[in-house]
Amino acid sequence: MDAGSILGIVAGIALLSYAIGADGGLGAFWNLPAVMITLGGTIAATLINYRLGQVLGSFAVVKNVFFSRRMSAPEVISLMVDYATRARREGLLALDRELAEVPDPFLARGLQLVVDGTDSELTRAILETDLYSLEQRHRAGQSIFDTMGSLAPSFGLVGTLIGLIKMLRTLHDPSSIGPGMSVALLTTFYGTLFAFLICIPLAGKLRVCHEEEWHVKQIMIEGLLAIQAGHNPRLVEQKLRAYLSPRVQRAMDRRAAAEQQTVVEEAEVG
Repeated sequence: MDAGSILGIVAGIALLSYAIGADGGLGAFWNLPAVMITLGGTIAATLINYRLGQVLGSFAVVKNVFFSRRMSAPEVISLMVDYATRARREGLLALDRELAEVPDPFLARGLQLVVDGTDSELTRAILETDLYSLEQRHRAGQSIFDTMGSLAPSFGLVGTLIGLIKMLRTLHDPSSIGPGMSVALLTTFYGTLFAFLICIPLAGKLRVCHEEEWHVKQIMIEGLLAIQAGHNPRLVEQKLRAYLSPRVQRAMDRRAAAEQQTVVEEAEVG
């Protein structure tokens, strides 16, 4: 689960709710017709703009943002080095026993290609095609939430116009001015809030997650091809570490040193 996304949404809603209700006026900010105009109009326009399957698929993508557990780049590099070590000692066919335990479907597909002896150029082409398809799915989800983020304030403005029209038609009745003005202002409020607290940040988070996943899968491709070529495990590690920032490389070195120290201490105790 991505704690930052959950924390951001919860904190935003909580702080806004506290600020609105600090003087006891929270109920004044709820209006069902305004919600129907803003959210209903945004969803309807999104369904017109995209196919139903695309819209429903975007919610599955959002679920991945909050709940999916993806492998990090250091984890992938460590796994690639382990595979390279085993392949060098026992041969590529020895990796066949690892397929059932591979945590990532993309990596499992690539490892299967390597074990099957597929030509390296064909292996790269197949995996990069899979990566391109993944990119298209992710960009579709980003586009839908970007669209919703641009539509929501517009439907807030539509609601404002509706409220003003109602208000102007009943100026002779002062008691009806309040409800019309409430709809006029709250629809703009809802549209802005929905766009800038939910839709646009979600589109941005999807973009960040896509870039991270794309980067990790590029490391997988290069690692698998290096293993297929029979490179030394140390060379495989050095090649893949070039994809990491210096800060992450230093963190990996500290972790490796700590693990080595633990092994030495356990050996001395034994």
